[in-house]
Amino acid sequence: MQSRSFIGLDVHKDTISISIAEDGRNGPVRFLGVIPNLPDEIAKMAKRLSRHGELDFCYEAGGCGYGIYRQLTRLGHKCTVVATSMIPRKPGERIKTDRRDSQKLAILHRSGDLTSVWVPDETHEALRDLVRARVDASMHLMRARQQLLAFLFRHGRMYATGKYWTQRHRSWLAGQTFALPAHQIVFQDYVEAVWTAQERRDALIGQITAMMASWSLGPLVEALRGLRGIDLLSAATFVATTGDLSRFESPRLLMGYLGLVPSEHSSGGNIHRGGITKTGNREARRMLIEAAWSYRYPARVAKEKAEILIRLPKSVRAIAWKAQTRLCTRYRIMIAKGKKPTVVVAALARELAGFVWAVGQEMRPTMDT
Repeated sequence: MQSRSFIGLDVHKDTISISIAEDGRNGPVRFLGVIPNLPDEIAKMAKRLSRHGELDFCYEAGGCGYGIYRQLTRLGHKCTVVATSMIPRKPGERIKTDRRDSQKLAILHRSGDLTSVWVPDETHEALRDLVRARVDASMHLMRARQQLLAFLFRHGRMYATGKYWTQRHRSWLAGQTFALPAHQIVFQDYVEAVWTAQERRDALIGQITAMMASWSLGPLVEALRGLRGIDLLSAATFVATTGDLSRFESPRLLMGYLGLVPSEHSSGGNIHRGGITKTGNREARRMLIEAAWSYRYPARVAKEKAEILIRLPKSVRAIAWKAQTRLCTRYRIMIAKGKKPTVVVAALARELAGFVWAVGQEMRPTMDT
């Protein structure tokens, strides 16, 4: 029987620290050294270690992405990308070095105490990057608008005849002039920053919309649009950051993955439950919480939502209506009990995750994603 060795990689931008833990409960653990974080060096390292039998690598998820995982698996080795927040830690440890980190990963990987993260394929990761770029562009647009409005406020220019950023507001901005040339230059610079940021955001939205048709999870995105409060962008963001929902065996696992379950600190006969854990992806959780706010109104199907629902399977339409009737009723009941609206919405978002999971089971992809 071929021996098995567990390799812990402490990955940084420029270097990788490597340790090996041989198979068996008391197998020796050795630090092998440091190599540059380059594909050629990683390939050489894997070839040198092949004499130790079957290799099972692991490293922490982080800014270096999944390139090392893909390279090692293409070479025929096992590799696990580890959830950093789930790595067991000893409270008494006061020394942290790359060498110790790599040895710790190797030991914990051998004992099976590490939690892996889901690794998307290259197409899915590209869509995720596109969605994140849209979120960044929206944040830049928001900051640019705030800076422009703050400049106008400092000079006593308040727009009080309607909402900001409408056609009428843009016309009002075009008519603003300043006596001092420096003020006019600053004003025009802020205005140009707003229009540039808006064009960038709109271009990214157009790219996301265009790529949905060819994406294997595109039908799931379209199906999630049938749920109240979820539009194309929020559905695409949720799916891009979460992945194929059929990989979750139960809705409770999805709720926990999104950090929507209550935290708990219980000991003996004392039970204390706090706010939601807020683990997992922040953007996916935010999309569900924003969608949950729409259930404070009575259940109904808006005209634009009806046009989407008519294109979806009957089973998905049934899930969407069941979500509406249940969550709208739940909101009224919980508010009547005196619960804070934010607490109620968090609870609705958790239940909405269950309906999202149900849609995901109905819209399983026809190919691996």
